[in-house]
Amino acid sequence: MSFLKTLLWIVVAVTVALFCFNNWNMVPVNLWNGMILEAKLPLLLGFFFLLGLIPPLLLWQATRYRLRKQQHAATGFVVAPPRESAAPAASDPLPSAAPIAPVPPGGA
Repeated sequence: MSFLKTLLWIVVAVTVALFCFNNWNMVPVNLWNGMILEAKLPLLLGFFFLLGLIPPLLLWQATRYRLRKQQHAATGFVVAPPRESAAPAASDPLPSAAPIAPVPPGGA
């Protein structure tokens, strides 16, 4: 399966490279107030492709977040706070709190 995925990406890369090679010319784009932008066609298409990709990516991320939040609420999943290490850090020569003495059975 990995071979097919690699082969697909190679075909896509070669196709894009051939498209860029055959269409590498300046394209005028009419903007507002008579301004004209001249850009290479492959760069212009790539920019607008990425610009059009942003809204679906945002929608996908929002949907994943919402579904993950619903799943955690349904299963009662709670994120535990991080555990403190049992041994003091090497840079901390003294422990921050004194150890607690064990309580003998039967009370104090």
